[in-house]
Amino acid sequence: MTLRLTGPLLLVGAGKMGGALLEGWFKQGLDPTTVFIQDPALSDGTRALASSLGVVAGAAPELPEAPAVVVIAVKPDVTEAILANIAPVAGPQTVILSIAAGRTLESLSRPLPETAAVVRAMPNTPASVGEGISVCIANAHVSEAQRLLCDALLAAVGEVVWVDDEALIDPVTAVSGSGPAYVFHLAECLEEAGIEAGLPPELAARLARATIAGAGVLLKQSDLDATTLRTNVTSPKGATAAALDVLMDDDALKDLLARAVAAASKRSRELSS
Repeated sequence: MTLRLTGPLLLVGAGKMGGALLEGWFKQGLDPTTVFIQDPALSDGTRALASSLGVVAGAAPELPEAPAVVVIAVKPDVTEAILANIAPVAGPQTVILSIAAGRTLESLSRPLPETAAVVRAMPNTPASVGEGISVCIANAHVSEAQRLLCDALLAAVGEVVWVDDEALIDPVTAVSGSGPAYVFHLAECLEEAGIEAGLPPELAARLARATIAGAGVLLKQSDLDATTLRTNVTSPKGATAAALDVLMDDDALKDLLARAVAAASKRSRELSS
């Protein structure tokens, strides 16, 4: 699918997530001449990419007309000030798409005109390799066309899910937004356990990385659910069963993850308030 815009796209913030989106859009055929980057601290890589494609980038790029979409990809603590500066260049047909963590629709809308169309999205870091997932919610002023545009922009880096209840964004953050860190920690722990079991460190690291990455691909591509996939690996009274007896004893791992997600969800609510 080729991305098409009815006006300029202004990307505010071209850090890791903003840069990942940028690369995804260009892979989907977005015309670079319609893209403008506002970021006074461009990385050398993003600056080189913008220059090679003819994208206008700088601290305050001049747009030829009101943007069709403004993508806010800056740190949450500067979002309100950024939006106040963006408000004068936004037109009546502009949609604001924010991926700033912890910023509610109400706080995003506050510096903007009363009827501004705003979408709040929670992506995650696998977007950097096109394997992310973003959960979105729109305010009442977002049209169907604007919703489809935001969906297409986020779909360039992975799956997109829409919800109608903003309260869901906090547990979404805890599961998918923070979730990659849990998986990376699992890889760390599996590597360390392999070393303790006698594996050379380099081999333990390689096995942990490949096993978790491969299992993730299998989980994504299979029509089977996680429970069935787990059962298929587990021979009765075998080595895997012995390990699962430890992990599943008194729901040890399940309880640990439930507490971790609850803690992250609680913190997300605190940061949003």
